[in-house]
Amino acid sequence: MSKKLRMAIIGCGGIACGAHASNYDNIDDIEIVAVCDIRPERMELIKSKYKSCANAWETEDYMDIVKCPDIDAVDICTPNYLHAPIAIAALNAGKHVLTEKPDAMTVAQVEAMKEAAERNGKVLMAMRNNRFTPAALYARKAIADNEYGRFYAGRCGWIRRRGVPGDGSWFADKSKAGGGPLIDLGVHMIDLAIFLMGNPKPVSVSGSTFREIAGQNEKGGLFDVEDLAMGFIKFDNGACLHIDFSWATNIEKDVRFVELRGTKAGIKIEDDVLSVYGEKHGTPYNEHPQPRGEYGHCVAIRHFADVVLNGADPIFVPQQGVDMIKILNGIYESAETGKEVLL
Repeated sequence: MSKKLRMAIIGCGGIACGAHASNYDNIDDIEIVAVCDIRPERMELIKSKYKSCANAWETEDYMDIVKCPDIDAVDICTPNYLHAPIAIAALNAGKHVLTEKPDAMTVAQVEAMKEAAERNGKVLMAMRNNRFTPAALYARKAIADNEYGRFYAGRCGWIRRRGVPGDGSWFADKSKAGGGPLIDLGVHMIDLAIFLMGNPKPVSVSGSTFREIAGQNEKGGLFDVEDLAMGFIKFDNGACLHIDFSWATNIEKDVRFVELRGTKAGIKIEDDVLSVYGEKHGTPYNEHPQPRGEYGHCVAIRHFADVVLNGADPIFVPQQGVDMIKILNGIYESAETGKEVLL
């Protein structure tokens, strides 16, 4: 392998431009050698806008990327339903894989991705940018020092009052997205909560989904996913987590948060701002650390390169992706059956 990670971006839409290519401009260890999209104008845009992509060759067929022996890794930024097939093909071709969330749409798919990575000895990581924000990194250090004690309960959410992805987009098509705000937004905050809790194993879920506001007046496309999902997760260590995700619901304001209750102190990360709540000398206290640093995507991508090039310990491992998709699929199943689902 070359000193730099020779990488291809597959899918050149909004997430690739806004959160990936923009960060490759600031990452020296990665060279973008190819870009792929079914729409040529997107490839031209990403190449013209970002210096990291300027010299990349173009293709509309991701198999051209998979078959190219000069590419070390792929960055998958496609709609959800393509994550698994592209990742498996790339892993089987001896390439490392970074994929956008969600890892896959079904448990069978994500397990096949994990198996392909292990069989081929390649790195498979799904984007977990919220693990790498300044607030999350600060909290991780404090957790390692046992400042908060043991987290035994919590809640998390990403609630939008009116924040449905564009009319007619694939986000609202269940066959392409897998679901609505639960699979779109839920991955972020559920993952951050479980990560900070020490990655306990989920054992059961229950939940409800609704489509009461969004979809009624959508124009130009299918809308067969939920606009609100709420649920409850139990873990093997006795901890629990309440979840709440929406694209459209009648609330005061948009907010995304993780709130965890610890035996020594509780924490909340709300819109990337960290607060700590505890008690000292018989008196409650509130602290508001103000860590600074880079945006989560940049740090996450740099970590992926460090794992591949230097053998760094991965902060994300594929089994965590399997557990995530089990949680999401389980909540959808619970919403349909009205029963708790054992994982």
